[in-house]
Amino acid sequence: MEPYLAVAIGLVVAAAVYLMTDRHMVRMLFGVALLGTAVNLVVFVSGDVLQGLPPLIASDAAAPDGEVANALPQALVLTAIVIGFGLFSFALALVFKTAQRFGTADIDQLGAAEPMKTDGPANGSRPTDGAEQERAA
Repeated sequence: MEPYLAVAIGLVVAAAVYLMTDRHMVRMLFGVALLGTAVNLVVFVSGDVLQGLPPLIASDAAAPDGEVANALPQALVLTAIVIGFGLFSFALALVFKTAQRFGTADIDQLGAAEPMKTDGPANGSRPTDGAEQERAA
């Protein structure tokens, strides 16, 4: 079963990288979310969750009977899902606010919306500070 999961995780990572190389911010964001899902799957599979019994302890026992799955990766994945959803929601709100303000969510067009850095004033003269103005007077 694990080789199939490895192939599935590889396909999810490939799809995430494909989406992150797009120039549209929403697709990039979905690629980041998909990559987070792939990482969660890797952590989940690393805990041997599919092999062994659930990590439950009977009320009269001090330890679980037999071989059990590790509960730590499950807890880590659950925490990562909650944090990832919060991050995705915040980033999606930023993307939509940016698209509203600039009228596009394309990275190239957003870069063109920023003012270009100039070397000096538009008329070609050097800016003067207060000390130079006193010397000129």
